[in-house]
Amino acid sequence: MTRFDAMRGSQFAVAVFCMGLVVVGSNILVQIPLNDWLTWGGLSYPVAFLVTDVLNRRFGPAAARRVVWVGFAAALVVSVWVASPRIALASGLAYLCAQLIDIRVFDRLRDGAWWRAPLISGVIGAVVDTAVFFSVAFAGTGTPWVTWLAGDLLIKLAVNISMLAPFRALMWNLARPSDVPQAR
Repeated sequence: MTRFDAMRGSQFAVAVFCMGLVVVGSNILVQIPLNDWLTWGGLSYPVAFLVTDVLNRRFGPAAARRVVWVGFAAALVVSVWVASPRIALASGLAYLCAQLIDIRVFDRLRDGAWWRAPLISGVIGAVVDTAVFFSVAFAGTGTPWVTWLAGDLLIKLAVNISMLAPFRALMWNLARPSDVPQAR
């Protein structure tokens, strides 16, 4: 018996769809500033870390990486049509760097308290994603990208913390039978 269950084709398709939806939606929303320090994308993108962490917990890091790579390809193709090429490129680079780091950190911390792995990997992922995305997407454009970076990072960190409750709820509902505590 392996440590992780194999991901079925339908589960993989749903995971890729969810990841693509979050990334494409965030690429649209990041182009809409709320004010001089925040875009709408800062509110939606952290959900990608929730998707990755749930997959990592349930199916293991290899399955999570497969979804990240396929989700990346699908989202990049669609993002070129719904966002500028620069936004699509910045998103792709930031997404790959942040998600792959998130998976690695999560996997190393998975055996600790239930909240530690998603919190720490999400924080590190958010910092990497935000720094890479905003510097590639907006540097030299005359936009207030540094303040957008700071605002989006603060919001991503807050949303990351708020994703702990859905993560815990999803883990209880998606747990393998061996992971569910047995009543005595």
